[in-house]
Amino acid sequence: MLRFAALLAGLGLSGLAQAAATHYPLKIDNCGQPLSFAHAPQRAVTIGQAGTEILYALGLGDKLAGTSLWFNDVLPEFKTLNDKVERLADNDPSFEAVVGKRPQLVTAQFEWMVGAQGVVGTREQFHELNIPTYLLPSDCEGKDNLTGADGTRTQQFQVESIYKSVSQLAEIFDVQDRGAALNTDLQARLAQAKQRLAGKDLSGTTALFWFSSADLDIDPYVAGRQGVADFMLQTLGVRNVVESTEEWPTVGWETLAKANPTWLIIARMDRRRFPADDYQKKLEFLRSDPVAKNLDAVKAGRIIVLDAEAMQAGIRLFRGLETLSSAFASGKPAP
Repeated sequence: MLRFAALLAGLGLSGLAQAAATHYPLKIDNCGQPLSFAHAPQRAVTIGQAGTEILYALGLGDKLAGTSLWFNDVLPEFKTLNDKVERLADNDPSFEAVVGKRPQLVTAQFEWMVGAQGVVGTREQFHELNIPTYLLPSDCEGKDNLTGADGTRTQQFQVESIYKSVSQLAEIFDVQDRGAALNTDLQARLAQAKQRLAGKDLSGTTALFWFSSADLDIDPYVAGRQGVADFMLQTLGVRNVVESTEEWPTVGWETLAKANPTWLIIARMDRRRFPADDYQKKLEFLRSDPVAKNLDAVKAGRIIVLDAEAMQAGIRLFRGLETLSSAFASGKPAP
């Protein structure tokens, strides 16, 4: 995000049209819930890395009172900032821990964290305490979160939902110029990833995203159709071999072997919730399992290691697209 940092630093001299200041009280609709803000929040808690890094990229690190739910270490350019913010939990925090920070806003990356069956709490529980909750639109628009472990997509994920999150959070905090600059950078990254593959025929190329596994001896969690990871493949002209519309369904290796994807994309995580969160263990499995080791992608070394957060609906997705497009263009994963 270095280009954005430079852009943000020079906003006053950039020649960009100045976005209008936020007029309070601000009222917005968020995933079917009306939210109202009398002023810009001074204290926020994030449940999910995507929202955390969006706020950091908007220059709002000083407004964060606590973070939680991390898949990867924070982006390097935000490390100094992040070191000053309390991490309430590596995974899901308790309702009491979040409320104890006295936030004027709680952002949630996933509805299963803050929603009808929220692991942390329901939106109503927070709103009863006059704490507005902002759910990233990417996890509620065109998605049924009451079916499947991670929800089921009823419509194809739209990248515009990320731009919407950036714009709305920028409006809530009255930093709309920064939101416009960030979205411009993200859109440029997406265009560059697609341009790298211009003229390359990938119509016969397929791929599989392996996120994790509750145990290496059982079926893995892989990316389904219509979700964020599937969008990444479609954007680059590659077909997902998994047909389920669940966000991250479990599929057996025998079934995946029959599909025999051209590429395997495996998640690298810094969390250790499941054994297969460790990408090295994924690699060991792929090279030793009697079924998986016979996949063409494994035998040819067409395995891309990608940060788990780059498979989510946040600013890292655009870096993930760059990594994938480079590999697909060259025919080999980046070192």
